[in-house]
Amino acid sequence: MKELQYLNKYLKKYRGKLVLGMVITVIARIFSLFAPRLVGNSITAVEQFYQQERPDLGEIKATLLFNILLIVAAAFISGFFTFLMRQTIINVSRYIEFDLKNEIYQHYQNLCTSFYKNNRTGDLMNRISEDVSKVRMYFGPAIMYSINTIALFVIVISYMVSIAPTLTMYTLLPLPILSITIYLLSKAIHIKSTEVQETLSQLSSFSQESFSGIAVIKSYGILPKISEDFKALSHVSKAKNISLAKTQAWFFPLMILLIGFSNLLVVYVGGTQYIAGEIEMGVLAEFIIYVNMLTWPVATVGWVTSIVQQAEASQKRINAFLNQKPSLIDGTKEHALQEGKIELKGVSLTYPETQITALKNISFTLNPGETLGVLGKTGAGKSSLLDLISRLYDPDEGQIFMDEKPLAEYRLEALRSEMGYVPQNPFLFSDTIENNIRFGKATASQEEIENAAKLADVHKNIIGFKAGYKTLLGERGVTLSGGQIQRTSIARALIRNPKVLLFDDCLSAVDAETEKTILKNLNKAAEGKTTIIVSHRVSTVQQADKIIVLNEGEIIQQGTHQELMKINGFYQELQAIQENESLD
Repeated sequence: MKELQYLNKYLKKYRGKLVLGMVITVIARIFSLFAPRLVGNSITAVEQFYQQERPDLGEIKATLLFNILLIVAAAFISGFFTFLMRQTIINVSRYIEFDLKNEIYQHYQNLCTSFYKNNRTGDLMNRISEDVSKVRMYFGPAIMYSINTIALFVIVISYMVSIAPTLTMYTLLPLPILSITIYLLSKAIHIKSTEVQETLSQLSSFSQESFSGIAVIKSYGILPKISEDFKALSHVSKAKNISLAKTQAWFFPLMILLIGFSNLLVVYVGGTQYIAGEIEMGVLAEFIIYVNMLTWPVATVGWVTSIVQQAEASQKRINAFLNQKPSLIDGTKEHALQEGKIELKGVSLTYPETQITALKNISFTLNPGETLGVLGKTGAGKSSLLDLISRLYDPDEGQIFMDEKPLAEYRLEALRSEMGYVPQNPFLFSDTIENNIRFGKATASQEEIENAAKLADVHKNIIGFKAGYKTLLGERGVTLSGGQIQRTSIARALIRNPKVLLFDDCLSAVDAETEKTILKNLNKAAEGKTTIIVSHRVSTVQQADKIIVLNEGEIIQQGTHQELMKINGFYQELQAIQENESLD
């Protein structure tokens, strides 16, 4: 259970409720033991009644009636405390489930971009849902039934020893066999539980990717193949689950067999002792009831063991992610971004997951309020440059400064709160258009939302929808066209009114006329803001204060539009090609 030791902090946090649950459990078990003792006393009383020369029928009836009332009262009290036990301990498991899910989610948020590139979304979802649910069973039913079983065993066996030690010894003979059986089955269940959870993650990942890429799957006509692949994964999952179920199925029959054997020993040994006059008939009846009272707790030992092993396997998978540390160390100094000056000195970047060198020895200075245009072929390192400035990655060499201070000194939250970033592939949430824009500024009014949409030239499209700004988007914004998604993302960035604006080829899906309108609006909205525009079109960046051209991660040209047009090279050639394309 070493993996589950990580959760001890939660046991400590809710120790008060757990201790209360234990106390309630002990009280419930004490009252549940009244019935066997009263039954035994009643049988002994009846036995003695028939042995008397002049039995008093009224006295024996009164004794039996009184015992029956006590049995009923004890049952009600035991049931009430059992109800409280479940309410106390099961509720604790829900609190811990809530805390653990939030911890995992927060940890996911803190992990770096490379983590998400190396792990599949379906697997991440499975660990925070299915695996946490398995762990919750450890805190709820497993703890509750364990406390219940231990309390019952201690109380019952102590009492049994006090009234008939020899008979108790014979009754408990099957327990060592039970212990060995549980140990062997637990090892097998742990291995099979891990395999089941890993297979479930694969199934979840495959399903998530299939649903996200359903348009591609349909357009390529590969639905039959995808269905076959899913069926193959499902068969593997089914086989793993059946294998686990077959192993778990051994528990209950073995437990009941051993309890049945204990009953035989009680009847034989107890009967022998009764004949010899060593015990009374009531004691024999008590022991039979006690043994059968232990049937369910003993049977739950197997179930609890199975739960613990599955929780151990799931927590191991959770710990694998929780033990991963973010590669980006958050800054400690409370710097606030004042002007937005950006400076890179000899910056190089190699992506750790692919070992591809994206940028080499990049240096430039962008003063507050200036606009930088970045051009280059696909894979030239344009997006990587924005990744470094927004500190999604740290450079391998060189330094980046923001307002004359090293970028690494800024707290990530403070730094990014002053940036408006529109990625190359913008992401919209399954929410209303209004809330997607408001994502950039939670307190934005309706007027601010509409003004931002107007600047991004998407307002007319939005009001054309039946529900307007209340239009509910599909997953990843599939309700909108590519250009509308980009412009909505631009509105989201502009509404923040940040000091730094980063646009990563975010006008690629709009036509030339719309691009001119948006750029004109952006020039107004970006006044006083440091802006970087990445594009593959010269027309997008030609009004920038500075332009750099990247090729294979290196700056091969830089200057203004007018300066670069006077130099034979990539920029001039690209301008000529794009002019000819527009004429065609």
